[in-house]
Amino acid sequence: MANFKSIRRQRTLGAPPPLEEASLNLAAPEVAPVPSPIIRGEGSTTSARRTPDGRSLRRSGRTLQFATRVSPEFDAKLRRIAEQDGLLLVEIMEKALDLYEASRRRN
Repeated sequence: MANFKSIRRQRTLGAPPPLEEASLNLAAPEVAPVPSPIIRGEGSTTSARRTPDGRSLRRSGRTLQFATRVSPEFDAKLRRIAEQDGLLLVEIMEKALDLYEASRRRN
């Protein structure tokens, strides 16, 4: 049986620095700087807008998850069309459903 009593934890950090050498950041105020808005346009201050981040650009207002299994060919075709048109996959599927419903009404 192993004898673990002889193994001791070594102190590797050493003694703390004297108070005179410590940083003064604890006494600094906890106020973050306010970022300035990014201005687009011709320098007009009335048209100042913040540039949206990537997530808000992709926000679509859709909250219900819809998952299904498709063939690899269908997936590749859907992704290719969405990339070419700069649309989300769900937008391509919504347009396809609208066209399908319209064709059913005609028949």
